[in-house]
Amino acid sequence: MFTGIIEELGILRRISSSGGGTGLVIRAKEVLTDLKIGDSVAVSGPCLTVTALDRDSFTVWVMPETLEKTSLQRLSIGEHVNLERAMSLGGRLGGHLVSGHIDAVIALTGRRLQGGAILLSFEAPGHLLRYIVPKGSVALDGVSLTVIDVDETGFTVGLIPHTASETTLGQKDNGSMINLEVDMIGKYVEKMLMPRLDGGKEQKQTITMDILQKKGYL
Repeated sequence: MFTGIIEELGILRRISSSGGGTGLVIRAKEVLTDLKIGDSVAVSGPCLTVTALDRDSFTVWVMPETLEKTSLQRLSIGEHVNLERAMSLGGRLGGHLVSGHIDAVIALTGRRLQGGAILLSFEAPGHLLRYIVPKGSVALDGVSLTVIDVDETGFTVGLIPHTASETTLGQKDNGSMINLEVDMIGKYVEKMLMPRLDGGKEQKQTITMDILQKKGYL
């Protein structure tokens, strides 16, 4: 489990393929402090397992499924990646609960300045947009961000100067593909509510404001 608060920018040093998977060797400093083989690290969003350690780098193993379903397949040598070690119980939760399990890879469609912030707009599939709400949270390439706006096709978030400079999101241009993880709490709430809204039977339709109103929840 992660918080979406990036600890440092790592640099992809080497990519190797063997045994049906891919190894990523990442140069780092901060996250190496207490890292052990077998630990989990979020690398630009996806949760990956450490398989080797060196003085100034670590290696993670990526399954074909993860490569296919995330933007990791587009990484190139020398590219920066967002790094976060798994959260520790008892610490401060500065972002939100992030699992490191990517829901979709989405496109950056707009980038503009507003005051000192950078507003980023994204397209997202409808089946995921229902979990994204204004003032709610999303994780983009592993970065916990607050949603500013949502419409029928996508949503907008804002980067403060610190986030723009300390994560890879500040370097992204229109057309960049980004790993999206929606707030897991929304998915659990929906799954628990749906049987109750359908008289105890599973139902395939999406929860809507109209359904909630008819059932007396509003």
